[in-house]
Amino acid sequence: MPCQEDILTALTQAVIKFREKDCKDAARKALDQGVDPMIAVNHGLMPGMKKVGILFDTNEYFVPEVMLSTDAFYAAFEILRPHIPKKRQESELSIVIGSIQGDIHDIGKNLVKIMFEAEGWEVHDLGRDVPLEQFVEKHLEVKSDVIAISAMMTTTMMGMKKVIALAKKESPECLVMVGGASVTREIADLFGADGYARSSGVAVAECRKMVKQYHTFKQKLK
Repeated sequence: MPCQEDILTALTQAVIKFREKDCKDAARKALDQGVDPMIAVNHGLMPGMKKVGILFDTNEYFVPEVMLSTDAFYAAFEILRPHIPKKRQESELSIVIGSIQGDIHDIGKNLVKIMFEAEGWEVHDLGRDVPLEQFVEKHLEVKSDVIAISAMMTTTMMGMKKVIALAKKESPECLVMVGGASVTREIADLFGADGYARSSGVAVAECRKMVKQYHTFKQKLK
């Protein structure tokens, strides 16, 4: 009978090696053996996706491998999700995310989306090649806490500055995080972004820190 550590390792390896059937089998074993489904997600599936993100960033994995790993992740995630207690599924924070207009690259954005979903955020994914004003329109519609914008190319990242300016005009309390291959922290600061994620693996932590700092600042003003 497999122990919890064996099951978590199986989940991680199945995601990395994009073995969808093995991933589903491991998720079912987790439930059968009484493994907390959130532990299965956070310590089994998530490390696998983080490793896939690293492999993609270092050009060891390419789009087909990432897509297959993503399929394996979601296959297991959908088995585990119904067994996560409702109160732990309810998102405390929400995010609007998308790849900037003119940019059809969305693998990195999809990895970030997975990270946020697994952490319980309410994610509104606009997809790729998103018109600049649509980020703000969706934010105003769903009243998200954060707008996250991805740009892989230098020719498209300039649109981020326009989105940030529009967001701050229409909704001053909205926080904007940017990232992508063409973006650096210096560029993020120059554009007026509230946060910057250098990779998918740190996006959630960076976003949480950004939100916490903002609310701490607001409290001090009261």
